[in-house]
Amino acid sequence: MEPGSAVSAVRSQRVLCGEKILPAVIVIKEGKIHSVLPDSEASAHVAGKVLDVGDSLIMPGIVDSHVHVNEPGRTDWEGYWTATRAAAAGGITTIADMPLNTIPPTTTLRNFNEKLCAATGQCFVDTAFWGGVIPGNQMELKPMCQAGVAGFKCFLIHSGVEEFPHVTDADLHAAMKQLQGTNSVLLFHAEQELSHPVAEKGDPQEYSTFLKSRPDIMELEAIHTVIEFCLQYQVRCHIVHLSSAEPLELIRAAKQAGAPLTVETTHHYLNLSAEDIPGRATQFKCCPPIRGTANQELLWSALKAGDIDMVVSDHSPCTPDLKCLDSGDFTQAWGGISSLQFGLSLFWTSASKRGFSFSDAARLLREEPARLCRLDNQKGSLIPGHDADLVIWDPEKEFTVKEDNIHHKNKLTPYLDRVLRGMVRFPIVRGQVVYSHGSFSSQPLGKHLLIQNKSTTTV
Repeated sequence: MEPGSAVSAVRSQRVLCGEKILPAVIVIKEGKIHSVLPDSEASAHVAGKVLDVGDSLIMPGIVDSHVHVNEPGRTDWEGYWTATRAAAAGGITTIADMPLNTIPPTTTLRNFNEKLCAATGQCFVDTAFWGGVIPGNQMELKPMCQAGVAGFKCFLIHSGVEEFPHVTDADLHAAMKQLQGTNSVLLFHAEQELSHPVAEKGDPQEYSTFLKSRPDIMELEAIHTVIEFCLQYQVRCHIVHLSSAEPLELIRAAKQAGAPLTVETTHHYLNLSAEDIPGRATQFKCCPPIRGTANQELLWSALKAGDIDMVVSDHSPCTPDLKCLDSGDFTQAWGGISSLQFGLSLFWTSASKRGFSFSDAARLLREEPARLCRLDNQKGSLIPGHDADLVIWDPEKEFTVKEDNIHHKNKLTPYLDRVLRGMVRFPIVRGQVVYSHGSFSSQPLGKHLLIQNKSTTTV
């Protein structure tokens, strides 16, 4: 199937229908799913050519709700053209772009409009946008809601960039009052500075030195704060990139107490372990940090139990020089991991060994992220009327991550040379093939997704 071509029907011996894998034909009309038919009945109802993908698995396209595209302002780190191509190559049909590390950040209506202009004509997959909460911008939140942001993100600790300062309790009270009644969501980078910070003692070229500087209690204290605000205001709250298992009991109790709270973790916390990070390997640095193997297994158990709601990439790339590769100094290197393209394969490589099913993967990688962004009325399910966003992939096929098959702008990633299980054949976005056999559609096929409280529009 040529990239850029439209598909009217696709057949496979393995289609994820709810929690079952069945032979089926998906009929597509005007970019929407028209029907999902048992293979035995399809010939009587389908006119025209049917694309037969054999026994490749068809699932709804992946939704990655945590991506730093960095355009405008830091396009040498990444940009819409490269980020959305990488997403497509990984079976991701929708991303939600974070409000930083762009310049300017998406913290005012004017800045949001500037970001929309920068993204126009560059997106190979559909793209939603997060706004940001910083000190003093509370009166910008409702205008940004009305303009279509999916919700807002804030930091309880230094964000790493000066133009996106972290908030205080007073800022949170002001923001929560504005968000009440909007059906929006506030995302938290949940780490807080300690009253007695841990001194950075030790060799800066050893990962353990950095890990000790950001202990679990920083996440635990921050999540205490998030839950207090969530319960007080009953505004939807979401904890991004949970790395520590220590707050899980607190999270469970908050949900049981009625807090409208959701939690994500990331592919790097589920696939990388502190014990395996070599000295000077700063491509592994992120915040919160990658923790130990025992902690990682508790995160997997929490995913299985439903205490963690979803898995995302937190794709946060930068230029190689910012990773301090020459010095190997973990304390000075940029904290972010590049992984957008490989999320589905990373998840399946580890999840399949732990008894997770394809329906688990679909729920954690597309259904819950779509719901977080208020896109579940049109994304993330094989339901008639939903966008015909599909990923066709071979779950049993293995491949090796090499620089020549990475589509991110900067190729630096901790997954280089790793063997992964689950190869994407091609993604379909609203009925059109975006990527196939290493090639992309000649023109970007993605749209902007603008969320309006109870409904969503595309432009």
